[in-house]
Amino acid sequence: MASPVAELLASVGRAVEPLGLRWYLFGAQAAIVHGASRLTADVDVTVDPGVRSTSELVGRFRREGLALRVTDDDFVERTRVLPLVHEPSRILCDVVLAGPGIEELFFDRAVVQLLDGVSVPVAAADDLVAMKILAGRDKDLDDVRAVVRAQGKRLDLGRARDTLRLLEQALDRRDLLPALEAIVARVGEAP
Repeated sequence: MASPVAELLASVGRAVEPLGLRWYLFGAQAAIVHGASRLTADVDVTVDPGVRSTSELVGRFRREGLALRVTDDDFVERTRVLPLVHEPSRILCDVVLAGPGIEELFFDRAVVQLLDGVSVPVAAADDLVAMKILAGRDKDLDDVRAVVRAQGKRLDLGRARDTLRLLEQALDRRDLLPALEAIVARVGEAP
């Protein structure tokens, strides 16, 4: 029997894959897949909506037991996030609607993982590290440390650095690469 999270992810797949839409798991659940040990009460996925309307996607998710948690139609258009709840399990699921740009790389590099018998595209570990560095919250940086430690030499730090350079240029920031380097140094010093 699949876990409630796996059932939720199967529902996401059933909603978007027949439309030919790409998607991937990111956030804390992806960090767990890549070796982080932590508890989380929600699921985050990114979907490339292509030419599909938001209302069509909401309808597809609704048929798969994923109900919209907001009534403000403008919220989704403003944030490009569909805040859903998986009704059978009551697990929250935020669906980020992808736009053009760096997310194309994340889609191309997502790796299909079998999670409790469900095939799920998961953000590559190095891309997840870059995403979490960008988010920058304490819990995200904890996830980066855990993934760097768990992945060890399998982690493509060069690719994570390249992605962070792109993000720094696009966002006119200079703090992302130093944040990664500080974590890598600290993890390398740990016994």
